[in-house]
Amino acid sequence: MNTSSKEKQTAIVSYLTLVGTVIAIFMNQEENRSAFASFHIRQALGIFTTFFLLGYPIGYFDNWMVSASFWVFIFILWLYGFINCLNGEQKSVPLVGAFYQNLYKSF
Repeated sequence: MNTSSKEKQTAIVSYLTLVGTVIAIFMNQEENRSAFASFHIRQALGIFTTFFLLGYPIGYFDNWMVSASFWVFIFILWLYGFINCLNGEQKSVPLVGAFYQNLYKSF
């Protein structure tokens, strides 16, 4: 897939913290909305919301193995999405990527 540099920049910004995702949403609000950037915005937003929604309850387990496993899982999802973004590919993150695409289809 051939993506423009503006589309790629918007997609990259979406993976740089939750604030970056919000900025990328506004960057992609023009009349010629990018399908590539929208795809990666949905993936990044899903990863960050999963982190915040599940991170707090997992912290109550008071077990470093459970917490470390959660952090590694989130990091692998983020890294997979970010590398696909850099390569110009639209591959969903494993296990939850399709769910994120359906949940955030308005972005």
